[in-house]
Amino acid sequence: MKKTLVALAILTAAGSANAGINLYDADGVKVDLSGAAEVQYHQGFAKSVDKTDTNAKGLTEADGEIRLDDGDIAFNTTVAVSDNMNAVAALAFEMESGKVTNDELWVGISGDFGTMTFGRQYLIADDSGIGKDIELGGEAIDFVVADGDQTVKYVFDNGQFYAGVSALLNSDGKDQTSDEGQVIDGRLGARFGDLDARVYLYSSEDMSGANSSRDGFNLEAEYNINAFSLAASYGQIEDETSAKAKTDIDVIMLAGSYTMNKTTFAGGYNNYSVDTSGTDDINTFYANVTQQLHSNVKVYGEVGYTDLEYTDVLTNKKVDDGFGYVVGMEVTF
Repeated sequence: MKKTLVALAILTAAGSANAGINLYDADGVKVDLSGAAEVQYHQGFAKSVDKTDTNAKGLTEADGEIRLDDGDIAFNTTVAVSDNMNAVAALAFEMESGKVTNDELWVGISGDFGTMTFGRQYLIADDSGIGKDIELGGEAIDFVVADGDQTVKYVFDNGQFYAGVSALLNSDGKDQTSDEGQVIDGRLGARFGDLDARVYLYSSEDMSGANSSRDGFNLEAEYNINAFSLAASYGQIEDETSAKAKTDIDVIMLAGSYTMNKTTFAGGYNNYSVDTSGTDDINTFYANVTQQLHSNVKVYGEVGYTDLEYTDVLTNKKVDDGFGYVVGMEVTF
């Protein structure tokens, strides 16, 4: 099915909340406002801490806490400049950290040819992943840098076939920004009935300013049949340091869900393998249930287990595995 120009414009706002409220629609100009607020009671598998007496950094067992998981607001606009082309723009903010931060600010053009955007935005790789976890899915494919100020992105979707490419360009001289290096990534996918298959490719250079690089891919497939959804992925990452030392990471993910009326049950398994000597695979299992109280309101609960082994930096005791849980509520508009 052919996407409308407005739909193509909204698709470029990956990472923002879905368009929810139309503020203005006249003379070829459309402005939408959207937002999300999400609060959880969360206990993870472990948390990072600094040991104050020795300044040692490491992991310790996590305590339960109320967490502000999401707080977003976004404006999207589409302006018809001709019968076949729109100008598009977005301005988005996140505030869960306690500070209001602008995380998207981009402009572009959109038409039957696709959508091209320029500015502060998310890379194509930010959309990768098939996990159905809420918070406790464990280690997943990590492309490290997924957004930046100097990003150029192109996406195309004709309903059956879709593709995209984005590039985070070299720094303009600012210190300590995520734009110090260069990232090029892309996606190619196709839909055949209830099957959706795609591949993500990613390549970065010198993103930490230390002459390091990270290259990788992620193969993904999802199959929907009636109320059931099944998904699987395999990804690989290769890190290379300035000393030319290489580390390979393999990630396998399996997930499934079943929806009954307004209730969705989901679960999954992740395997994270690093080829470093003395490093064991990390296996993670999770299960969750989500209740849709309204099209804009949901509540959920999740439990998870991981066999991650580490030495607690505060107690100096070895921890062989961990359990976690989360309950939460999200309201969008």
